[in-house]
Amino acid sequence: MGLKNLTSNIKGDFTGGLTAAIIALPMGLAFGLQSGLGPEAGLYTAIILAITASLIAGTKTLISDPTGPMTIVAATIIADAGFSEDPTKALPLIIMSFALAGVFQILFGLVKVAQYVKYISYPVLSGFMGGIGIIIILFQWHTFLGSESPGNIIDIILNFHTPIVDYHWSSIILGFMTLVLIYFIPKISKKLPAGLIALVVGTLVSMSLNPEWGSHWVFSTIGDIPNKLPGIKIEGIINFNWADISIAIVSGLTLAGLGTIDTLLTSVVADNITKTKHNGNRELIGQGLGNLLTSLFGGIPGAGSTTGTVANINSNGTTNLSGIFKGIFLLIVLLGLGQYLAIVPKPVLSALLISVGIGIIDFKGMKRLFSLKNSDSMVLLLVIVLTVFVDLLVAVGVGMVLSSFFFMQRMGELVDQQSKSGDIADMEKKLKIPESIKNRIMEYELDGPLFYGFSDQFKEQAEAIVGKDAVIINMSHVPYIDASGIYVLEEVIQNFKEKKIEVILVGVKDHIFKQFEELKVIPNTLAEEKAYNSVRSGLKYLKFQLEEKK
Repeated sequence: MGLKNLTSNIKGDFTGGLTAAIIALPMGLAFGLQSGLGPEAGLYTAIILAITASLIAGTKTLISDPTGPMTIVAATIIADAGFSEDPTKALPLIIMSFALAGVFQILFGLVKVAQYVKYISYPVLSGFMGGIGIIIILFQWHTFLGSESPGNIIDIILNFHTPIVDYHWSSIILGFMTLVLIYFIPKISKKLPAGLIALVVGTLVSMSLNPEWGSHWVFSTIGDIPNKLPGIKIEGIINFNWADISIAIVSGLTLAGLGTIDTLLTSVVADNITKTKHNGNRELIGQGLGNLLTSLFGGIPGAGSTTGTVANINSNGTTNLSGIFKGIFLLIVLLGLGQYLAIVPKPVLSALLISVGIGIIDFKGMKRLFSLKNSDSMVLLLVIVLTVFVDLLVAVGVGMVLSSFFFMQRMGELVDQQSKSGDIADMEKKLKIPESIKNRIMEYELDGPLFYGFSDQFKEQAEAIVGKDAVIINMSHVPYIDASGIYVLEEVIQNFKEKKIEVILVGVKDHIFKQFEELKVIPNTLAEEKAYNSVRSGLKYLKFQLEEKK
């Protein structure tokens, strides 16, 4: 039985890896071309990263590839380094940036940052994915229609009309035919590899288009691709100009952060399908090591690919062998067919990337968020704009800060609404309180965390309490208190003291009581005998104190 299961698993991993490789081949070529290092760079990543990450495998069914978000950042780094003008001079900075991305991802795994990714809000994720999708589409617009891309986003937008005016029929035919196949084939059968079929058909059709028909029938191909893996580019590290280390560190951190988010989100998708649980930190170590090795062999940084992972699982891939098989299949393709890939038309690859860009955009989520017309809508819009026109890391950082701010504001309002003050009547129903003192006591019940988002409201409400001899601050429903909350609580207690109002705390949880002791709130601001975890005990003390003051 065990042998039968093993054979079944290997068979499933074999078909899963083969399916993932078929999907990865056109995408690897396309992303490599978009990066600026050449189509082979995408294939190197799809091979080396896939095998390395799968060997460590924090997510058993994860397939690693070049991805849209990582490629966009990599392309920016490559362009800023001046690779197109002087490859020899630019390569050391590029390799160092990519290598540091891998190193930082390994460090992220070692310090266990995977658990914190879940705190990135949905509007931020939806916004930056939408921004990336827009960038991919814009960068492919000119190539899709047969022109050369003018450079940065602003130039592309300003020259958006150029490829329409200077049209190329061959590119238009090849590009639109590829898009039609990509979206039409899945309607026939989702098992058919639409991307690969579109690549093959587009290439075959291009061979029938004759450039001699005129300038409007000219199209570009991806050009020669090496049919072997390159040697380690150690000279890239040796020749690195250490004056550029700050640039490499910032670039590496940007890639590492983005790759971490990209990969862990894909891991969650895999968990949901397979009903398993991934080890996020282990996966980050595998991804980091894979990206480090990939950079040394001339590849671009990659991450967990949702498309490849889902295809792998749907094709019965169950273990990390599927990712290893996928890398081996692509290696065989590179070594055997690399020389034939040179004739693939660029408009076909651009169409593939445009379909990826469209697929990345979260249309459903964005529509829902924009319809809310609240702070989430504002965060979403701002993240999209910053992603497209400024920087991915800046967009995510600003989005997270704003999301946190608005969350704290909403939490503060919620706690404000739930917290209430009143006389002791409700308590009297459960506890016997002498008639002589019950009208002299005010209960203030806190409901929710006492944190900086609510501290001002708490202070205002407490100061409004007048005409009483004692106040019971009920903390039974306070699960957490931060430094701001403690500071304001001290201020409130001190104000009550100055008004000669007796104060006791009831329902204080043990961990909060310990905080009070560590920060000397007890006994410096409030005596220990005035803080109780039981309402009954606190009221007993208060009855004694007030009866003494008759």
